[in-house]
Amino acid sequence: MSKISPFLWFDTQAEEAAEFYVSLFPNSRITDVARYPSDAQPPAGPPGKVMTVGFELDGQPYTALNGGPMFKFTEAVSFVVHCKDQDEVDRYWNALTADGGQESQCGWLKDRFGLSWQITPQELLDLTASPDKAAVGRMFAAMMQMGKLDMPKLKAAFEGR
Repeated sequence: MSKISPFLWFDTQAEEAAEFYVSLFPNSRITDVARYPSDAQPPAGPPGKVMTVGFELDGQPYTALNGGPMFKFTEAVSFVVHCKDQDEVDRYWNALTADGGQESQCGWLKDRFGLSWQITPQELLDLTASPDKAAVGRMFAAMMQMGKLDMPKLKAAFEGR
């Protein structure tokens, strides 16, 4: 077991979010569901309702809590999804922005639960390591105009086309 794992605070959608996330990523599963005890008192959740959900995304453990509306996610914390190609970028982007998710800039988005994600193709990371600073600069200028990253367009900018 990992010594450190993310703990995500939801209002009431912890189980729904965990089920959604494990449906998207390979090697993922729900590991535990704990419920509020029958004698739970406010501000705890209603007795018998889901309190926490343990889950793994590609083997990484997470915990989701139904903690109430006091805290919201912000872009100060996000999860990066490293994608092998444009098809994978498109698949994750479309799934995570569906049903109320919101596009942002430069490969960032918020899913319908308000959690921020960066959908990042490996090729982008490879090109940013290039010693050709002018090419990297052109690519970054093109990226600043994008929501979802489009590698053919980024590569064209990198190459000066």
